[in-house]
Amino acid sequence: MFNMFTIATFNDKMNEEWGCSLVIVTMEHVAILDKSEALAEMILQSEVMQRYEEAYITLYSDPTATALIRSFTSIKDQYEDVERFGRYHPDYAKIMREVRSIKREVDLNPLVAEFKLRERELQRFLDDISEVIAKSVSEHIIVPRDDALYSSGGCASGKCASGQACSCSA
Repeated sequence: MFNMFTIATFNDKMNEEWGCSLVIVTMEHVAILDKSEALAEMILQSEVMQRYEEAYITLYSDPTATALIRSFTSIKDQYEDVERFGRYHPDYAKIMREVRSIKREVDLNPLVAEFKLRERELQRFLDDISEVIAKSVSEHIIVPRDDALYSSGGCASGKCASGQACSCSA
């Protein structure tokens, strides 16, 4: 019969010789993973997800919107090349103007705006779920949120990570 010391020793030897370790999965782990798959399925069936998928399909079915997105992607690639040299690149001003112009067109497209709205809505939904799970485990777990700058629950000052004083409750 194996005891924990024997398993730990075997695990260390495997790690030294083969660069891998023994993973022990308990029935509890399997049950939790099953529940997480059920949660994922519930999220996929949610109204928030349905609205996101509808906005995605509508956006990428529209030839005008997809042409704008392709144009923006193309100019963005050119921008990344120019960005390496900054103002010293001969096409810097021209590319910067084009990037701003196409970005404005993309942002003003109603299908793009609707998609971005649904995307943020889905992200907030997922953030809320993550926060509920984390806070159920411990109040001390810090949950990163996509909208941290806009939420009242976290630190938007950025001072937490630097060790400086801040006003958040983390």
